[in-house]
Amino acid sequence: MSDDESHNQVFETSGSGASLTFPIQCSALRKGGHVVIKGRPCKIVDMSTSKTGKHGHAKVHLVAIDIFTGKKLEDISPSTHNMDAPNVRRDEYQLVNIDEGFLNLMTNDGTPKDDVKVPEGDLGKEITEGFNDGKDLLVTVVSAMGEEQAISSKEAPKGAA
Repeated sequence: MSDDESHNQVFETSGSGASLTFPIQCSALRKGGHVVIKGRPCKIVDMSTSKTGKHGHAKVHLVAIDIFTGKKLEDISPSTHNMDAPNVRRDEYQLVNIDEGFLNLMTNDGTPKDDVKVPEGDLGKEITEGFNDGKDLLVTVVSAMGEEQAISSKEAPKGAA
């Protein structure tokens, strides 16, 4: 029985995994754009291209920051090769509640979403304090490659309804 369950899980992740990234030629990457390095979705902060050597292709040197952990990653690849770029989405949700370390959010159409953790550090404190002060907060959540994280919050405009 447990074999079937694990097969289902693998099937689900491979089924949904197809649209998590898309191929992009190295020469088409740009600073400020996104790329996958070592299996992590990253934002490119610096890139340089070396001249073509005697035996080969121009190489692209990428320096990027993991959009979830903030870690710096580097990669070097021939400019003609394809790399994966993550499909990155940003969505804004209304904060309804904070429950056991998770944000209880609501989409524009009223669908509840409660699987995003309260972020660590100052942002988490800011969201929690704002919520405790009775502020009507909108939280921006970035999602890429099956991960999600709250990246900012702002007070909802008054009288927008």
